[in-house]
Amino acid sequence: MTSLWVLAAALLLDAVMGEPEWLWRRVPHPAVLMGRAVGWCDARFNTGSMKRAKGILAIAGLVLTAALIGFCLSLFGWPLEILAVAILLAQRSLVDHVRAAADGLRQSLSEGRRAVAMIVSRDTDQMPAEGVARSAIESAAENLSDGVIAPAFWFAVAGLPGLLVYKVVNTADSMIGYRTPRHAAFGWAAARLDDLLNLIPARLTAVLIALPGGVMSQLTAIRADAGQHRSPNAGWPEAAMARSIDVALAGPRAYDGEMQQFAWVNGTGERAIGPAAIDAAITRLWQAWGVMLGVTLLIGLLT
Repeated sequence: MTSLWVLAAALLLDAVMGEPEWLWRRVPHPAVLMGRAVGWCDARFNTGSMKRAKGILAIAGLVLTAALIGFCLSLFGWPLEILAVAILLAQRSLVDHVRAAADGLRQSLSEGRRAVAMIVSRDTDQMPAEGVARSAIESAAENLSDGVIAPAFWFAVAGLPGLLVYKVVNTADSMIGYRTPRHAAFGWAAARLDDLLNLIPARLTAVLIALPGGVMSQLTAIRADAGQHRSPNAGWPEAAMARSIDVALAGPRAYDGEMQQFAWVNGTGERAIGPAAIDAAITRLWQAWGVMLGVTLLIGLLT
């Protein structure tokens, strides 16, 4: 079975099964194990001088280990590959978390805040309803890229070793890839490598969102909006999502009690948004997933 057929089967399995809580209550999820490995490296090596060099060596060690594990797992054949890929994709769980924010908002503002706090790092305790909706939609777009399209892309390119390398780098970036006094130097390599690995997938995600959203003609505007984002990659799926459902995203938000001014994405879009806008974003998530599945199957048939 070719890698594309394995990927297609894994996409379907993840969409149907999602994250079985009964399993992950008993054994640690691979992402948890990756997080522990990154945390160990941070605690063990992020000390003293030459932190950037130590960070480079740490991420190199994590990458080599992930690639070796991926290679060993691939030797067991396609059934294990399908299961492993499905576990490391996050389409169903992403949709479930984003839908929880919409359902929470329908109950009350406090429930909406509680639900969205599970998927964003910004302050939510004073967030208005439209802020909850924007946060959920932005998380939906960005995590479609990080949690679905990018892992699928790197599996298609380099099999299980490529997928596991991407996941460990992305995990490291989410833990140590920050410009804080502790991690600015040590996490530099993780952040830069994550930027590199997401360069193509983020733009591919924007196309996969824009295509069913009927906004392919607005790719120039999407690129302009993406350029205003502090991340070289995350702005692409966010900008495509904003235009595909015609809402304004980004804008002011608070982190650690401090309000920060971010440029509006698709600033002429609707700003007074709520659960219906989140529902529209979820529709785009499934449509983008469907396009990717269709392309995967088509290329699999032709190769």
